[in-house]
Amino acid sequence: MVDFIKTQGNFARGEIAPEFFAHDDIAGLSKLENMDVLSGGGLTRRAGLINVADLSNVARIIPFSVGENENYVLAIGNQQITVFDNDGTRVQSLVAPWSYADVDKLQYAQRFGTIVFVHPDYQPRIISQKQNGFELNLFEFSSNSNMTVNIPFMKFDDANSISITVTSNSNGNNFATFTTNADFWSANNVGERLLLMNLQWVITSYVDARTVVAYTNSTYTLPASPITDWFEAAFGATRGWPCSITFHQDRLVFGGSRSYPSGIWMSHVGKHNDFSAGTGLDDEAIFVTLVSGRRQQICTVVSSDNLQILTSVGEWAISNKPLTPSSIDIKQHTSVGSVASRYLPPQKIEGQTVFVSENMRDIRELSLDDLGENYNANDLCALSKHLMKTPVDIAYNQLSRKLFVVMADGTMAVLNHNAALGISGWGKYTTSGLFKSVAVVDNVTYVVVQRGNNIALEKFDDDALDDVGNDFDFCACGLPMCASGHNVSRLRVRRVTARVLNTKSMYINDKRITLPNDVYAPGAAGYSGDVSISQLGTTRTCIDAPWKIHGHDALPATVLSVSMYGNYGI
Repeated sequence: MVDFIKTQGNFARGEIAPEFFAHDDIAGLSKLENMDVLSGGGLTRRAGLINVADLSNVARIIPFSVGENENYVLAIGNQQITVFDNDGTRVQSLVAPWSYADVDKLQYAQRFGTIVFVHPDYQPRIISQKQNGFELNLFEFSSNSNMTVNIPFMKFDDANSISITVTSNSNGNNFATFTTNADFWSANNVGERLLLMNLQWVITSYVDARTVVAYTNSTYTLPASPITDWFEAAFGATRGWPCSITFHQDRLVFGGSRSYPSGIWMSHVGKHNDFSAGTGLDDEAIFVTLVSGRRQQICTVVSSDNLQILTSVGEWAISNKPLTPSSIDIKQHTSVGSVASRYLPPQKIEGQTVFVSENMRDIRELSLDDLGENYNANDLCALSKHLMKTPVDIAYNQLSRKLFVVMADGTMAVLNHNAALGISGWGKYTTSGLFKSVAVVDNVTYVVVQRGNNIALEKFDDDALDDVGNDFDFCACGLPMCASGHNVSRLRVRRVTARVLNTKSMYINDKRITLPNDVYAPGAAGYSGDVSISQLGTTRTCIDAPWKIHGHDALPATVLSVSMYGNYGI
């Protein structure tokens, strides 16, 4: 047996997966639950939760900042949006078109005091603050004096072989009957627009699968032969609506749709309702199709240093500054892929775009190389993939430097990240219930929590020592011991010493530490110094953690380092 003293004063990698337990050069832990990694590499018990408001049903929450000191939380549930202010006061409830099942694919982009929502099955909506409160209205494409609408038109693949025979109609001179050479129309086409003979037409009635009646606000001459050069509105009930959205270089950008998953539509500069093709002037609308050897669904679009396009199979970027119809430099940089089944909003962390990969096991950081030419997609959870259990929501708190990822099982993986100090440590948050959604508003982290049959909007508060009156367990466990590059087969730990800071309650290996009585006086700071537990026995199960720091009391606990004293055999 060989005597040893081993001290770990840096836990920067947080909880790492068991396959890395044989690496003694990783500043990590075998378990980290309800504790955070500090900027200096130590550990502290996480903040508690306080109630903000009770909810009638499970909801997804998103931030809504109207002004510098006017911030709201939007709780989007089943056909309803509830607006809460910072204090948890219910400001207003709005009727919404989406069921709760639809909310998974609901995407949004904010500009000033409005948010535009998109969903592939619904016409986009806008929520904005008016004099008498908030309103949720349809997003409408701008119209012209001749009643044409500035919606983009395009040729869909399944319409390439379709020709239209135009004949007069008894409804009047501005009406016509459109007959196709094959079954093409459905009742959903009523109200949608077509572009042919240099005119916009609105379908007014459905006759059968080959025949519809349409109206135009101009005179026309009957063509002598069937028309093959015609176009449909890019968006509508038949073709679907935009899947993703952002604002970039003062353009509104739509990415993908149900019928055209690889298309990107950009509005006129400063005219976010105008997607008309124009004549190719620099400030006019832009349409781009991603061209590759694989079918790609655009999952989301992100405005960063470039316009980033995250698809189901890779990451693209348009780097032009400024973007113009005649100047589009687009290329695929990486081949990771993003989640298409639900919207997990990419987060900006220290200038980089962080997103959930298509396999739902990676959290990737999209960053430019040193030359500023190519993107890399670094894996932020390469050591901690065991914590990724089907992410369902994600948010980043810039003030606390924490990335929160809600999992389908109701737990939350939390990344404490500070690149300048070398901190990138994952841990797990649990509570006496299930985390359902997360959002950060004005540097405050809000969560939706289901506790039994009760559902509530709650927020983390540094002054809270429990979760809405419920104590929670915290725990940090050391990695299996390695010595001189070898795995230890027999270990005897004589003493474990933890250097603590402002601590009032803690256990080491299931034994409560003894602290001076005066730390429990009202208003007294916790104990700072070394605390020890001795005579912990011998073990041959050396794959298990040699030490465990834990507790459940609603009292502060911070660990700066842990030292072990004892002997081992190889």
